[in-house]
Amino acid sequence: MGFRATWHRLALAFRRLSSPRPSLAGVPGRPRRAATRLRAIVLVALAAVLLGGCSLAYPAAGGTVQGQDIRSLYDILLIPVVVIFVLVEGLLVWALLRYRGRRANLPHQTHGNNLLEITWTVIPTLIVLVVFALSMQTLGKVDAKSSDPALVVDVTGKQWFWDFSYPVQKVTVSGAGQEPVIDLPVGETILIRLHSDNVIHSFYVPGFLFKRDVIPGLGNQFDINITTPGIYRGQCAEFCGFGHADMRFSIQAVSQAEFASWIAGQQAAAAATPTPAPSLAAGATTLSVSASTTTGFEQSSLSVAAGKPFAVAFDDKEAGVPHDFAIKDSSGKVLFNTRIITGPASETATAPALPAGTYTFFCQVHPNMQGTLTVQ
Repeated sequence: MGFRATWHRLALAFRRLSSPRPSLAGVPGRPRRAATRLRAIVLVALAAVLLGGCSLAYPAAGGTVQGQDIRSLYDILLIPVVVIFVLVEGLLVWALLRYRGRRANLPHQTHGNNLLEITWTVIPTLIVLVVFALSMQTLGKVDAKSSDPALVVDVTGKQWFWDFSYPVQKVTVSGAGQEPVIDLPVGETILIRLHSDNVIHSFYVPGFLFKRDVIPGLGNQFDINITTPGIYRGQCAEFCGFGHADMRFSIQAVSQAEFASWIAGQQAAAAATPTPAPSLAAGATTLSVSASTTTGFEQSSLSVAAGKPFAVAFDDKEAGVPHDFAIKDSSGKVLFNTRIITGPASETATAPALPAGTYTFFCQVHPNMQGTLTVQ
């Protein structure tokens, strides 16, 4: 049963429960009261099912030491919230059932009860003070910073992707044109330093129960201690422009030995000699492509000869905005791309020979910028 159908049945049951019923002469009242109680039980059960589904969207526990402190605070705050909810809703349901249909005979009215007014003022005040004290205590733990972290990671929010840099290990993982996946060790103190060179972003990892703004010109940093191995998805939680939805990343929490192996692999890949570009024959085709502020790519369609390498002269005219030129086939596999440059700047690169067919050229930084490349 879908949410809408369940909600409809819940509303219908409540309407039947709260509507006045005419008295029937000669019919005992006990069966009617039993039916009313049965409907009330069904109503509460349906509400429990609906509310129970809401908890599925939240992680069972934080994946870091700091996240577990936050989760403990959530659990403590849940107790007074549930008590207040049950008390208020219970009194509301009781009043609806007890006094339904009595328009002329109002219940006894009480005015000027000082004890009652003091009680409902003092109790909420005490609850707020306790919640404030517990929140400040948890905030102090979460914001505590180590003077000697085992690992430092610089995270830079761009338009619209994330770059992750390990300055000591000299490793960089870029999210340009892809969803970056980085490894972090379990059981170590990790210092995360946040940067932005454009607009405000938000570094959010739901599995860590943690979110922190990334503000241009203001370095934000925090420590994390991951406790549970696994994959944690992250995203930007602050609307930052057209490509906001593409700002996703993944963190693989692994053992220290696995992390050391991953770092070694990244360093080896960075030090490897790049594959030389194919040589161009005399008179080879040169594609002139440019990106502008108003239209993205100024060219919507391009064409080259099949089976022959060709040159791409790419001109990024947008000041302060990074772009590149990439080609992919119908399966989405990227066959060629220039370097990412920030305008105003230009880049000329040699593309490999392609078989005849229709391809898509696009910007890996801004995947919405696309055009058609015909090879024939």
